[in-house]
Amino acid sequence: MSLDEDGELDLDALDDALQPQYALTAGERRSTDEIGVLTPRYKGLRKDAFGRAGGLYLTSLIKNMNGPILSRWGSILLRRALLSKVSSPENVNPADWTAERAWRLLRMGEADAARSLVLKVDGGNYTPRLYEVAMQAHLAAADPAGICPLVEAGAQVSDAPTWVMFRPICASFAGEQSRATRLLQQARRDRAATGIDYLLAEKTIGAGFEGRRAVTILWDDIEFFNNWRFGLGTATGVEPPDRLYDQAGPHVQGWRARAPMLPISSRMKAVDTAAAIGVFSSQAMVDLYAAAYDDPETGDDQKARASVLRQAYANDTAESRLAAMRDLWDRSDNELTRYSSMILTARAAAKIPPAAVLRDESYDLIASMLAAGLDRSAIRWTNIVEEGSNSWALLAVASPTNRGPVSYSALDDFGDADASEDKLRSKYLLAAIAGLGRADQQAISDFANDLNVNLTRTSRWTRAIQSASRRGEQGTVALLAAVGMQGRNWQAMSPLHLYHIMQSLKRVGLEPEARMIAAEALTRT
Repeated sequence: MSLDEDGELDLDALDDALQPQYALTAGERRSTDEIGVLTPRYKGLRKDAFGRAGGLYLTSLIKNMNGPILSRWGSILLRRALLSKVSSPENVNPADWTAERAWRLLRMGEADAARSLVLKVDGGNYTPRLYEVAMQAHLAAADPAGICPLVEAGAQVSDAPTWVMFRPICASFAGEQSRATRLLQQARRDRAATGIDYLLAEKTIGAGFEGRRAVTILWDDIEFFNNWRFGLGTATGVEPPDRLYDQAGPHVQGWRARAPMLPISSRMKAVDTAAAIGVFSSQAMVDLYAAAYDDPETGDDQKARASVLRQAYANDTAESRLAAMRDLWDRSDNELTRYSSMILTARAAAKIPPAAVLRDESYDLIASMLAAGLDRSAIRWTNIVEEGSNSWALLAVASPTNRGPVSYSALDDFGDADASEDKLRSKYLLAAIAGLGRADQQAISDFANDLNVNLTRTSRWTRAIQSASRRGEQGTVALLAAVGMQGRNWQAMSPLHLYHIMQSLKRVGLEPEARMIAAEALTRT
């Protein structure tokens, strides 16, 4: 025991000395040679997915993803790559490598995935960066209790106030209310947190074992949003208002949609964004809508939307089901909302039998199916759609079977009908067909000349992704593909980048992902 400057017993030192100590034998410690969650059996990439690429290079790629990823399917592929149990690269600490992967997952809206990844590293192998990311991952997942095993060590390597504030929180969770009170008072004196951030910590302490603190949280004067406010507010049932959510990036809507402790009505507000950025699957959307339909607390507008979805799946005739789907697709002019509605109705669209009388409706039905990856359902329309049409173009890039080369005349017909700005849809079709190798070189060359597109140009990025694909590095290609698909909307996507992404993904055995990205480009432009 030690004494403080006033000659009193140093209770902090005593508390630290009495903390339980755990020691794992060598056989019980997890190796850092391979870190990840997904194995090939569960759709993970191979352990050598990053080949011999250096750790500094790979982490720089991840750190340089500054903007949102345009493609839902590109995000889904990147999530798989980041979560895969892969060999740790050279010249970087495996814990730091894991931290950067988890941080990128957080920025993609994947709070649960980020938390699961950081938990794959034993506490004794943590670095300051991994402590930092682990804290943010648990806040994003609204899981304050999950960070407690790391708090004492984290506070020793970081002076971030979050670690100071978590000491009383975790003492409360352990039922040590007197210690929690003392630590909270010390944090208040040190001004580790003030205002609503302090009050949220106090309210979380009140949620601990035998906690008896009644704290009122008022958001009226709060102007800024942060992870602390989301995590503790969500965990204690006082989530931030919509105006603060609106300040945050789309990734926070991913966290919100997946937070099971939030009211269904709140999660419903976030589900469109969560689906469009790849955090929510079609089935997960349907499940949430079904829960909203049965939830007495859900508002009338959300219940009405859930009722329309039920009609899209359960009405007696194809025409009435299609009418319900169209009500969902057309409920907003916002491109993201329309695309997420297509994800929502994918399986309902797959239940519509192909018929010539529905040829004019086929584009939206096929786009909806492909939004959820139902390519084998979509190709049933192959003999119904008209060559050169929008529907035909989707099937030309997304079909799982290559039914012979695409002709120049079909490409030309599509180009003549393309009303998109600067013929962007035609350029995307060219890039996808060329990258996937679905037309002969003469047809590609002629169509490229029509569009004044040069697919032979190179850059540092094109050389990097082509080199990685020739080495068979699925993970490196996935990272570089994500780097090449950053932007606020699909109008920012370069057809040249799309071409190299298609070609490289196909070369490393990720053609299904390439086909869905191509279909998404045509759908969302």
